Amino acid sequence: MIKVGIVGGTGYTGVELLRILAVHPDVEVSCITSRSEAGLAVADMYPNLRGHYDLAFSVPDVETLSSCDLVFFATPHGVAMRMMPELMAAGARVVDLSADFRLKDLKVWADWYGMPHESPEWAEKAVYGLPEVAREEIRAARLVANPGCYPTAVQLGFLPLLEQGLVDSSRLIADAKSGASGAGRQGKVALLHGEVGESFKAYGASGHRHLPEIRQGLEQAFRSNVGVTFVPHLIPMIRGIEATLYAELRDIADFDRLQNLFEERFRDEPFVDVMPFGSHPETRSVRGANNCRMALHRQENSKIVIVSSVIDNLVKGAAGQAVQNMNIMFGFAETRGLEAPALLP
Repeated sequence: MIKVGIVGGTGYTGVELLRILAVHPDVEVSCITSRSEAGLAVADMYPNLRGHYDLAFSVPDVETLSSCDLVFFATPHGVAMRMMPELMAAGARVVDLSADFRLKDLKVWADWYGMPHESPEWAEKAVYGLPEVAREEIRAARLVANPGCYPTAVQLGFLPLLEQGLVDSSRLIADAKSGASGAGRQGKVALLHGEVGESFKAYGASGHRHLPEIRQGLEQAFRSNVGVTFVPHLIPMIRGIEATLYAELRDIADFDRLQNLFEERFRDEPFVDVMPFGSHPETRSVRGANNCRMALHRQENSKIVIVSSVIDNLVKGAAGQAVQNMNIMFGFAETRGLEAPALLP
C-alpha cells in the first residue's frame, strides 16, 4: 500500500484521479490540496465520491506532500515547476499532469506558455510518460511528465508508421476533436452549454500548445525531423477525443502489411486496441476507460493512410494514464485499478 497526495484536486483531472484511485487496492489518498477550497470536504464538492473519501481539501504543504510515496499534480501550468525543486530534494516521486515538464526545449516551452521555466534541472531529468514508448524509463523515474490528451491520441496513431519509416514524415496531418471537459473546469462564457451546444468549431488552427509536444514525440519515434499539421476542434459533448490522422506512404505496396504492423506493435499493450481494418472507433466506446482504440482506412488506391484514434481525454488522456504511470513506477500490475470497461450508453 502506498500513500498518495494530489495537488490541485478541484478540477476535472483531479476528481478523475480520485474516482480511479478510490478503487485502487494498493493506494491510499492521504491528502488533496486546493488553496481556494481549503477546509471543504471532498464529498461536498463531488457527491459521487460520498462514502469513498473522508478528506477535506488543504493548502499545499511541501512537508506533508513529501511524506507521500507519490504526488500527482493536477494543476495549471506554472505550478508544479515552482514546487518541484523542494519536493525532489525531499525525495518525493511525482507524476505531473500539467504541461510543465513535457517539453525538453525550454525556449520552446517559454514561447508557448508565456513564462520562463523555473526548474530547468528537473525539466531535463523528467521522463515523458507515454508507457507504450518509455515503459522502462518510467519504471525508474523520479518525475514523470504525463502526456497531454491530444498528444496521446495523435502519437499512438502515428507511432507504427514513423517507427518503421513508412510514410512521408514531412506531411503528417492530425485533425482532432475534443469534448468541452478538455478545457478544464472553469467559468468561461465560451464553454457555457448555450455557446457549445449545437455548434462545432476549430480553434488554435494557427498554432496550439500541444503542437510542439506532438512534434517532439513523433520526432523521437522517427529519429529525425517531422512536419506535422495539428488542428483541434471543440464538439458539443463532455468527454472524448477523436483524432483522424493522415500520412502518405512512401511505397504504396506497404499498405497490405499495415494492419499486421499495427496489431503487432500494440499486441502486448493493455490499453491500445487495434480494431479490424475499416472500423470506425467511437468515443463512447472508451468513455471512462483507459483505452485508446484505433482503426486503419484507405480510400480506393490512394497512398494516404488514414488512422482514426479515440480516447477519453480525462482518462487515457490524463488521470488514467497518470495512474498507469504510477503502477509502472511502483511495480504494480499496469492495469491495476484501471480494469473497468467503458460506460455505455
